[in-house]
Amino acid sequence: MKLSAEETAEKLFNEKYPDAKAFFLAGSVLRGEATPYSDLDIVIVFEKIEAAYRDSFVYEDWPVEVFVHDESTLKYFFEKVDAPSGYPSLPSMVKESIVISGRDEFSDYLKKYASTIIEGGPEPWSVEAIDRARYGITDFVDDLREPRNYQESYATAGQLYDALANFYFRTKNIWSAKGKTIPRKLGQENPELAKRFNSAFDSLFKDGNVDEVISLSEEILNPFGGLLFEGYKLDAPKEWRLCSPPPK
Repeated sequence: MKLSAEETAEKLFNEKYPDAKAFFLAGSVLRGEATPYSDLDIVIVFEKIEAAYRDSFVYEDWPVEVFVHDESTLKYFFEKVDAPSGYPSLPSMVKESIVISGRDEFSDYLKKYASTIIEGGPEPWSVEAIDRARYGITDFVDDLREPRNYQESYATAGQLYDALANFYFRTKNIWSAKGKTIPRKLGQENPELAKRFNSAFDSLFKDGNVDEVISLSEEILNPFGGLLFEGYKLDAPKEWRLCSPPPK
């Protein structure tokens, strides 16, 4: 009989990572949203490691992803990777996790630290970042207006779904989401908008109707200047150049 997620995590800790200072089990299995193909997300914190890493393997018939850190690398990812990106992957895992290695002061400290990061929110978007996102969304919308075929339309719509949701979250100065986590996040933050997202993209994917998606895109962008193409300029850094040797 297959072990439960928590039993599997406890066995994994004892067999492979007994020297870890903290061992956290996170992910969909804790939210009651697991499918037969869901994996175990595990954050492991040691006293000191050479470099943080991620490892994927199968253990006791469970697909497992471990994120291995020490305290300093964990803090780096919290503050220098996730906070600027707007996606709180690692702090969310630690905050929402259960402690497998036994509750102690260190594990509690890391969970409180993760909570502080989450409560502080992502780094605010600059005007330049907002304009860059507006320009990208405008490009997707224009491609949807007259697609060459339905395959291109669906590919563009998939990119626009992520970009539009990310624009909404970041301009509200709240943590963003990716892919399959977007519907849940939207539903939590704005149930009415989540319904409109579902309706608009259902209409596109099921019936090929792009009007609702275009209208939704325009509405979300309008408070920030709307769709953007004319006059948009993006300068590359001056140091972005390679000097070739002179021809012989």
